[in-house]
Amino acid sequence: MPDLINVILLGIIEGLTEFLPISSTGHLLIAQHWLGERSDTFTIVIQAGAILAVTLVYWRRLWELATNWREPRNRDYLAKLGVAFGITAVLGFAVTRLGFELPDAVVPIAVALILGGFWILAAERITRSRPASDVITWKVAILVGLAQIVAAIFPGTSRSAATIFTAMLAGANNRPAATEFAFLVGIPTMYAASGYQILKQLLGGHTQEDWVGLGVAFVAATITGFIAVRWLLGYIKGHSYTPFAIYRIVFGVILLVAVPW
Repeated sequence: MPDLINVILLGIIEGLTEFLPISSTGHLLIAQHWLGERSDTFTIVIQAGAILAVTLVYWRRLWELATNWREPRNRDYLAKLGVAFGITAVLGFAVTRLGFELPDAVVPIAVALILGGFWILAAERITRSRPASDVITWKVAILVGLAQIVAAIFPGTSRSAATIFTAMLAGANNRPAATEFAFLVGIPTMYAASGYQILKQLLGGHTQEDWVGLGVAFVAATITGFIAVRWLLGYIKGHSYTPFAIYRIVFGVILLVAVPW
């Protein structure tokens, strides 16, 4: 029972932090020091639970893109989503084949949180002075694909923060438009990552994974992720991301100063 509670808490943490620009991976790695260390498969698959949540939130938009793909505007948008995902998939596969593993030390996570916080503050300041634009250009698509790799390599960066603010700095400085593109790119990205990890487990004959616990955490991440996304999309219509930047900086400093690792 205690372990079941722990996996539920990890799922809730994932769901709440995946789409807020505060780093779900960083929070999960830190939380596992108290709630029990989990495998990379666990971390990636429960992230897919949060991605399922954003799929449900954006189902009308996805349906429109799928059923009206012949319209030039939708076809162009789908092509840019495909390019962003393709860049992430190719480079992500290369990183995986090289055997790169995410460091789970607290100091790099704390530093990434702090630097990311200042980056968000700078991005908000820069884009505020530019004319509003909700156009997703090829430049935006390519840089968002690259940003996902950066976020995957450095825990604490935050995939949502990296992609949203890359899109904004690259020209799509309308927060809802940049956020939508960043979230929609994350759907195939995280599903592919989760599928790859599960397939690797099955083909490798690994049986040590707690599939029941993983399933429970997946459900918890989906429910809380849905709530978090709905709230965030309403919030950014009239507010900036500055409070999240401040949170990142404060949390990062606390980790560096107050936690005896």
